[in-house]
Amino acid sequence: MSTMSTLMYDGTAMLGRHLQRIRRAPGLLVLTQTMPITMLLFFGYVFGSALAMPGEEYRAYLVPGLLVATAANGLMTGMFQAAQDSHRGVMDRFRTMPVSRAAVPLGQSAADLLTTAAGMVPLILVGLAVGWRIEGGVLDALGGFGLLLLFRFATTWIGILLGLASQSEEAAGQLGSATFILPLMSNAYIPTDNLPGWLRTVAEWNPISAVTTAVRELFGNATPPADAAWPVAHPVAGSLGWCLLLLVLFVPAAVRKYARPH
Repeated sequence: MSTMSTLMYDGTAMLGRHLQRIRRAPGLLVLTQTMPITMLLFFGYVFGSALAMPGEEYRAYLVPGLLVATAANGLMTGMFQAAQDSHRGVMDRFRTMPVSRAAVPLGQSAADLLTTAAGMVPLILVGLAVGWRIEGGVLDALGGFGLLLLFRFATTWIGILLGLASQSEEAAGQLGSATFILPLMSNAYIPTDNLPGWLRTVAEWNPISAVTTAVRELFGNATPPADAAWPVAHPVAGSLGWCLLLLVLFVPAAVRKYARPH
């Protein structure tokens, strides 16, 4: 059997294992998928009255940001699941088996991608209920959803590497919780136009800002600001560049860390 065939066969087996794992312990999945809905209802009706945007306009602005924040949560879930397997001896057991080294993290990231695609549906339905609409064309909208899943896939690999490198499950959980601040340092929830100069620069070079702006543009909800940093001023190209860079850096690093943990 060729190397690619072995990877696909073993990766499919690992995918099935992670899907079974999620089905038996859905707590983390439920938490990460219901939190954006809670934030939509809270931010959309509280912050909307405090910003220059009217309430419904702000909720339309907010929904793409929350979809991207959900995609960025791949970092947290990837980290927690990898740390759990690593520190409970599951990874050590897999290393003793004739399984492709890339298949184990690949199966985890693929399972996460499938569950995320399904988990975004409730947020989209609630967004539609509070006034958000996809104003662009069908192909652009499909491109927006595809970009969300690509970004989730990339952030999951970051989480897998950090989870494998963590000292304990507790440390991974604490670090994962700290990633909540990343969307706050972006344009996911509020425009960056009025931020102080240095903070605006940090926010606009945050990959989440580029992806959020690209999704808003593809959904027809907003146009990118011309005076923003390059990834936000050219959001689709910037988002694809960020995703490619993250995958190039973290996929091989995560596979090496799994194969050689010490």
